[in-house]
Amino acid sequence: MIIPVGLANGTVTRWPLVSALPPLGALTTAPASARAHIGAVLPGWHLADLTDVCQAVVSELVTNALEASTGPTGELIYVDGRMPLIRLRLLCDGSRVLAEVWDQAPGFPAPRRAASDAESGRGLHLVNVLTHGRWGWQESQRGPGKVVWAELSPDHS
Repeated sequence: MIIPVGLANGTVTRWPLVSALPPLGALTTAPASARAHIGAVLPGWHLADLTDVCQAVVSELVTNALEASTGPTGELIYVDGRMPLIRLRLLCDGSRVLAEVWDQAPGFPAPRRAASDAESGRGLHLVNVLTHGRWGWQESQRGPGKVVWAELSPDHS
């Protein structure tokens, strides 16, 4: 389990509620599948008020994972001859949600400066605003790639 670095009080957080979506192929349908999973899980955790913001954040993270899994012309970058996978796991401590998005792509997420007329390039800025800076990433311990995490809470939505 990934625990966000820099929690305000330095304590270890326990996340007793966990829901993992089965691995998704790095396909254009992955963000919609992730949003649907969030829409099904959060109300059951009595956090329906976080659904919209969580869907927006996770959709950006899954879209970034999808883009990292493709080459410059949009072709998939296969991993050991297989379609790259994207994984989503949601964790909850009863009041906060931690979303983790894994991909198998090299590199790391970094906000970029988008031109004023650009149609993309602002996703991580949006994630930063919606999570109040409570997001990060690290290299995957499960193989190639990385995991990007974002923490959401009702008092920040």
